[in-house]
Amino acid sequence: MLPGLMLAVGSALGTSLAFLFKQRGAVLAPPVRARHPLRSAAGLFRSRWFSLGWGVAVVAWGLHVGALALAPLSVVQAVLSGGLVFVAVLAERYFGFRLGRRQWTGVIVTAAGLALIAVTGGSHTSAVRHYSVAALIAVECGVLALGAALIRVSMRARFGPVAEGLLLGVAAGVLFGVSDIALKYLAEALHRGGLDSLISEWTLTALAASVLAFYASARGLQLAPGVAVIAFTSVAANLAAIMGGILVFRDPIGIGALAIVARVIAFGLVITGAAFMPAPVRAGGTPKHRLSPS
Repeated sequence: MLPGLMLAVGSALGTSLAFLFKQRGAVLAPPVRARHPLRSAAGLFRSRWFSLGWGVAVVAWGLHVGALALAPLSVVQAVLSGGLVFVAVLAERYFGFRLGRRQWTGVIVTAAGLALIAVTGGSHTSAVRHYSVAALIAVECGVLALGAALIRVSMRARFGPVAEGLLLGVAAGVLFGVSDIALKYLAEALHRGGLDSLISEWTLTALAASVLAFYASARGLQLAPGVAVIAFTSVAANLAAIMGGILVFRDPIGIGALAIVARVIAFGLVITGAAFMPAPVRAGGTPKHRLSPS
């Protein structure tokens, strides 16, 4: 499992850097409009910062896929949620954000949760597991519907820009979780059946969820403080994927009562630490755009 964890750490670092690059580019790009997806995507990619962030995200995604092939989904996602530590350090040191005591408390709590996960890890976490197709269908359909509903609500309800942006961040995270669950299934199917197994409805599911998450994330980054949106996205993605790992792929929480209790506490610490992360005050004056569905 150690190689998978190392790939997950690399993916967490890359994803954090990619998010910060994309945030800097998104706030300088034209507003994303739901009725003009191609024009909106072109406007985003004309920003060099956003394009750079997307390129880094592709590399991080490759590391993520490798981690999913070598370690249980719930453990990989717990490590990825620790990317908020990287977000905090990079955002304050290089991207003009200033984090307060609340945010650094979140960093410390998240790091403690990750350390506890590492201590309670063991050889019982194998790379390939049995999975339930019925649970896969139920979880993927339910979480995908939730993500789509959150996007719909954000477009129709009368929220302020910050609340709307955070809601879109949650929607993006939920949809990234859908993609992660599908990718875990495809990684195991590839291990069993070769390249032909990639021709699957779950490949389409991962692509569709990723496209929706792309737009939801970009809109959220344009509306609300960047690190807050990143934190909400990360928490939602990890909750969805950890749930999928346990329900679909039967990832173990631990062996023995002590390990189970320790891992439950560890996952709780990671999620709680992430919840402390929103609302750093940005030092710079980068402009934001209010988005319109028209």
